[in-house]
Amino acid sequence: MALSYKARRRWSLIILLVGLPLYIVVAVTLVNLLDRPPIWAEFLIYVGLGFLWMLPFKYVFRGVGQADPDAEPDAGQKPKEKAGN
Repeated sequence: MALSYKARRRWSLIILLVGLPLYIVVAVTLVNLLDRPPIWAEFLIYVGLGFLWMLPFKYVFRGVGQADPDAEPDAGQKPKEKAGN
């Protein structure tokens, strides 16, 4: 099921404001359960977990920072000119 642009924006906000802090708490708790590994191992664990959290949400975040592709341009706004014209 494809998400609309607005739905992806809403989900990305929820993921970043609620899901990411929860994920951080879980990651720190798991590392502390390992009885504080050496600093280099702890660093590698956090880097790995930092990349791991975003993989399932790659599609949700793709293109969210761009303008809405389905929005109609404003009546007072000039259309974009192509390069070379």
